[in-house]
Amino acid sequence: MTTTIIHITLMGYLASTIGYWISLPMKRVFVAKISTWILGCSFLFHTLTLVIPYIHTDQSTLNSISGTLSLFSWVISGAFILFQTRTKTRILGVIISPLILLVFFAASYQLTGDRLLPPHLQGPLVTIHVFLSVTGEALFALAALAGILYLLQNHFIKKRRFHAMSRLLPPLEDLDQINRFGLLAGFPLLTCGLLAGSAWAQSVWGHLWLGDPKLIWAFAFWLGYAFILHQRMAIGWQGHRAALLSIVFCLVFLLSLVAITLIFPTYHMFSW
Repeated sequence: MTTTIIHITLMGYLASTIGYWISLPMKRVFVAKISTWILGCSFLFHTLTLVIPYIHTDQSTLNSISGTLSLFSWVISGAFILFQTRTKTRILGVIISPLILLVFFAASYQLTGDRLLPPHLQGPLVTIHVFLSVTGEALFALAALAGILYLLQNHFIKKRRFHAMSRLLPPLEDLDQINRFGLLAGFPLLTCGLLAGSAWAQSVWGHLWLGDPKLIWAFAFWLGYAFILHQRMAIGWQGHRAALLSIVFCLVFLLSLVAITLIFPTYHMFSW
């Protein structure tokens, strides 16, 4: 049953991606609206892929690479759909929907939840740690994606290149609102996720700080976003600066994560 739901979810995300991309040459917002509805239905099926394995095995699927990727795409999908009720940013789906499709496709191979987890990956603390951390990171990614369109639309406005593409792009205020939300909501979630991870490390290995490369990377990543949030809230940075910093930090985060995973030994080497 879960496999069928996964296939339905993949087909839905694929259909929404195609719809969003078709809306560009057609220059029709209603095509993007239909794609958003398809994305919403796919999100509901995606939710089932996270819930059903837990019901069958009494274990969370989040404590694996595939489960983490699935959660990452699920959070971005849900947050984007939520913003459609408050902003005119449907065309943002042109870059968000393909990302959701690719990440969920990568996760789809091992989402049946039919394997027992090792003892150190069981328990509520590790699940809370993964859920909060990945949710925060996904919101940062959403802020960066909104930042990409912000810079593009801002470029068109400054150069006074008002054509069909610029008219399709969302208002700068809406894109900046998404960027702001991603930072404001993502940072406390990531903070709580790191605290839960420290408590988990204490319970499993007897130490809060293990000198693990990913822990050091995560703390540096946290400091970077603390700086962005401070500049935005206390100094008043917004718009172009906030969008650019969100993009840069997101790219650095992804590249450093891949490098650390491939090069350094870490306690965070989980199975698919």
